[in-house]
Amino acid sequence: MKQFAAFRLDTANECLWHDGVQIALPPRPFMVLRYLVENPGRLITHDELLDALWPETYVQPQVLRTYMLDLRKVLGDDAGQPRFIQTLPKRGYCFVAPVSEHDGDGRDAGVGGDGSAGKGRKIVGRDEELSRLRAEAKRVEGGQRRVVFVTGEAGIGKSALVDAFCHRLDAGWSVARGQCVEGFGGKEEYYPVMEALGQLCAAADGERASGILARMAPAWLAALGRQVEAGTAATHDRMPGDLCGALEQIAEKKPLVLVFEDLHWADDSTLNLLSALARRRAAAQLMVAATCGPGDAAMRGAGEHPLKGLKQNLLMRHLCTEMALAPLSRTAVNELLAREMEQGALPPGLTGFVHQHSEGNPMFAIAILEHLIARGFLVRAGTNSSARWEPTGPFEEMEADVPERLAQMIELEIEGLSAEEQRILGAGSAMGIAFPAWAVAAALEEDAATIEEACAGLARRLHFVERGGQDELPDGARSEFYVFVHGLYREVLYRRQAAARRATWHVRIAGRLGDLFADRMWAVARDMAMHFEAAGERGRAVSALQSAARQARDRQEHDDATLLLEEALQMAEKLNEHARGAGVQAIRKELEDTQETTSGGTGRLRIVQRKA
Repeated sequence: MKQFAAFRLDTANECLWHDGVQIALPPRPFMVLRYLVENPGRLITHDELLDALWPETYVQPQVLRTYMLDLRKVLGDDAGQPRFIQTLPKRGYCFVAPVSEHDGDGRDAGVGGDGSAGKGRKIVGRDEELSRLRAEAKRVEGGQRRVVFVTGEAGIGKSALVDAFCHRLDAGWSVARGQCVEGFGGKEEYYPVMEALGQLCAAADGERASGILARMAPAWLAALGRQVEAGTAATHDRMPGDLCGALEQIAEKKPLVLVFEDLHWADDSTLNLLSALARRRAAAQLMVAATCGPGDAAMRGAGEHPLKGLKQNLLMRHLCTEMALAPLSRTAVNELLAREMEQGALPPGLTGFVHQHSEGNPMFAIAILEHLIARGFLVRAGTNSSARWEPTGPFEEMEADVPERLAQMIELEIEGLSAEEQRILGAGSAMGIAFPAWAVAAALEEDAATIEEACAGLARRLHFVERGGQDELPDGARSEFYVFVHGLYREVLYRRQAAARRATWHVRIAGRLGDLFADRMWAVARDMAMHFEAAGERGRAVSALQSAARQARDRQEHDDATLLLEEALQMAEKLNEHARGAGVQAIRKELEDTQETTSGGTGRLRIVQRKA
């Protein structure tokens, strides 16, 4: 069965369950829901959905809208703030809730963000982290409550690790999960907690859990829609202390692990409950495993997200453990690819290519692999047992564009930012992976201090931007610089910009480089030339290299001057016919003069002439 939130999609019996109750769903809407659930996290176009479900029949696209309305009513979903089905206008739909495999005995088999933990498959590259989680579980079995924060960037495998850990727990454990949803925390208190309680009460021994809640925390049971004794639920609101005591008693017979996904989207009430669970001194076979973004990734409005303060306080008091997931090593990426391709020996160069462009992020690695197959860069050769994946050309010559699935995911994240934040990051992408605040200010023609403050705020709030350090400028001033933690984010941001806007930014950055390093142009000439060329201003790129070469020659750095002039010559040869002749002739003359100074005019000039 497929599980998402408190729902289970029984594909064998073609029915939907919610908290143990079967929901009536007509065949056609069921087919639509099943297709979405089986293809989570990616765009499903209208045409794909129609072709998949009605291949031989013409169906009006309006029918899909009707089915989506029906499904949203059944799921309690809101089109404006979707938890399950997101509408992408004029394109199609995307199932945005995490989906996992349920093995039917109340325990989740798990499918993580990188697909590595599902269906009993071995998770890759996380043996040490699994051992640490198992050690935490042993302490819980001894009566010591534990809280573990699993942190890391999107796609790094946080969910896959927790899923693999839960799947390996013996049958003597109970597992209940709650999913925090972006933008939902302020609308419904305790949302992930209620989801986890619903699973507890729907499990095989759910009657016992329901009985304990009815006795010790009746308001919580009533909030689940369960019947309680008259008057008991109305005596008070949902009190955290009541639930803490009830969970501790539920865990007396079987150790209990509560899994909260994406805790950085949690509401304040959920975080307060977690704090209470961690601080209670009574012995309890209770564990909380929470996944969340890295370090300072979450902010709320203009202030810091309370999760950061909570985590720091618990760490200081030794009441929790933080497990920060690092990128996979090249060896682990090789193992991941071999498993996905079902092939021991991989094509030469594949692991290096994928590791370089995924930077060790397992979800990105799999998306790149799928992209190579979809684009025909990897093809299946042979048949049956001899079938193998083979490249159609050298990997170093293949395009390193952004896989569509990742591009859509990144686009959704970027769309959640304000227009001003998108503009700042777009300008930063014109510099590259690392971007100094002064360059962003130059591109946007805005105050450097204001931009630096805005960049600092983005680095605190966003998981894909981090502070890189400080640069000292020629005038003695210091400027912070920032880094996109993954090149794919920079690539998507850069491609989102109109060509004319990119060109303007590149020219302004090159100009600012020239102003800052006016007396040291030889140090930044190549960067200036790169920006001018990116803007389509090759003539100005050639001039920058020539000016830097003259400075180098004046400083008696003749080898540097020669190299700069050689680069200027190569770029001048790309100019239009009218500009090329005069430009090439002038550079050759400068090059000849420079080489005569260093070697009497022999040897090196002939090499340049052969290049030309």
